[in-house]
Amino acid sequence: MTSDTPSPVSATAPASAVSAAASGTWQLGDRAVHRIGFGTMRLPQTGPALVPDAVPRDREQALRVLRRAVELGVNHIDTAAFYFSPLRSANELINRALAPYADDLLIATKVGPGRGPDGEWTDHARTPAGLRAQVEENLRQLGRDHLDLVNLRILGTDSIAERFGALAELRQAGLIRRLGLSNVHPHQLAEAQAIAPVVCVQNPYGIGASPAQDELLRLCGEQGIAFVPFYAIAGAGREGGAGAAEPAQVRAVAEARGISTAQVRLAWTLHRGPHVLAIPGTGDVAHLEDNIAAGALRLTAEELALLDQAHGG
Repeated sequence: MTSDTPSPVSATAPASAVSAAASGTWQLGDRAVHRIGFGTMRLPQTGPALVPDAVPRDREQALRVLRRAVELGVNHIDTAAFYFSPLRSANELINRALAPYADDLLIATKVGPGRGPDGEWTDHARTPAGLRAQVEENLRQLGRDHLDLVNLRILGTDSIAERFGALAELRQAGLIRRLGLSNVHPHQLAEAQAIAPVVCVQNPYGIGASPAQDELLRLCGEQGIAFVPFYAIAGAGREGGAGAAEPAQVRAVAEARGISTAQVRLAWTLHRGPHVLAIPGTGDVAHLEDNIAAGALRLTAEELALLDQAHGG
């Protein structure tokens, strides 16, 4: 497992100089990806995601963002079949914008949660048949005969053996190449690892995250598993996006650097370990470029100590 450490680059460099490669690399199983990726949850709509009455985003704008991400070196895109608004589906936007897919592009999706055609949440898929149906839906929408990476999204603390075992069987059958977990606890990670290799864990994380998430990040690092935070920018805003007042320490670093607080949050998150990846999402090209530029930021020891105060540790 490796992490490149290029020379510091200004996060305000011209867009033409921005590259996801500046964030370094990490291995997701047998595939090297840049540590700054792209999450598509915000792409199908403007405003809050995952709500029935979301306002569909302009289609051409969404396609431009995806194509620009790949132009800037992003080779890890996170999606899900339940990322949709009226008229827009993240998976189908990816298919339209990026197919035929580049050999070095890894598309990660997730299964478990479900939403009906009206956008309302349905019960989680918990049976092998239900999970296979979700895998096949992702395959159809993305226009692929296999999925690069599937994360099993969990609610609660109960056993995940049957569900993860079902995905492991689909991996053996060739429908899935790599497996990960989302929103899990340490005992669930151990349970899954006993069934099949886990290449990544996606959990909520960022400045202000709980000590339990710090511990899981540490455990993943010890085991060589990628830790992929979601809501790294939004924090408590979750699906609604960032909106709460930023801690004074975050504002201070942003003002001193002449960058956004979102860039500070992303840079701090990446500094938590070489195995930490970021998948910030946006529907705006300028914000996309800012997010990718944050991967080149190298925070000083003094800045990190200040931001650790905001984190609570």
